Amino acid sequence: MSYTLITANRNYSSWSLRPWLVMKALGIAFQDRIEPFTKPSNYEEFRGFSPTGQVPVLVDGERTIWDSLGIALYLAERHDGVWPADDAARAFAMCAVAEMHGGFSALRNDCTMNVGVRVKPRPMSAALLRDVGRVREIFEHGVSTFGGPWLAGPAFTALDAFFAPVAFRIRTYGLDVGNGQAWVDQVLAHPAMLEWEAEALAESWREEAHEAELAACGEITADYRKTA
Repeated sequence: MSYTLITANRNYSSWSLRPWLVMKALGIAFQDRIEPFTKPSNYEEFRGFSPTGQVPVLVDGERTIWDSLGIALYLAERHDGVWPADDAARAFAMCAVAEMHGGFSALRNDCTMNVGVRVKPRPMSAALLRDVGRVREIFEHGVSTFGGPWLAGPAFTALDAFFAPVAFRIRTYGLDVGNGQAWVDQVLAHPAMLEWEAEALAESWREEAHEAELAACGEITADYRKTA
């Protein structure tokens, strides 16, 4: 089989990171195609390869698989290791991935992903505090229950990939996740995460709407990205 994974800017695209990281971490070969965000809405341009006008998209021959969770489920049917082998760990991983995929709106909106910067956040809303508290709970429960170092046991799985963008957010905004910080440090040091980060820092293009979202999140205290 020959896969092509279509993603967007490394700095901004948290949804793109998830399947990219699953495939990189598990050694699933693919062609890496980047379609950068160039304006607030890229719907019409992205509709040329994506039925939703969004990324990520996995192309497998004549078949198009869209949505980060859809891609993870598709890969899990064809490759070992996407989900934990242990029944209890797998159930936890599936539930937490579904929760991440459908929830945490305050965390997404108030702490937008931008890999290459550090931000002093604005005062946190009650909704954001709840989201951060729930993230901490998932991290601490996963590692303590299944023995770590990953969220569902000794092996990296889709659960780690789906929360990896949160790890970038935690670092960017200095969020407190208690003992869950050990997992954050672990995933940020993963070779595939370091590769994604290096590509993010090398990006020179900026997209105005994403930059405006970042400015609304707080005061930028450091910017390590290549000069635009």
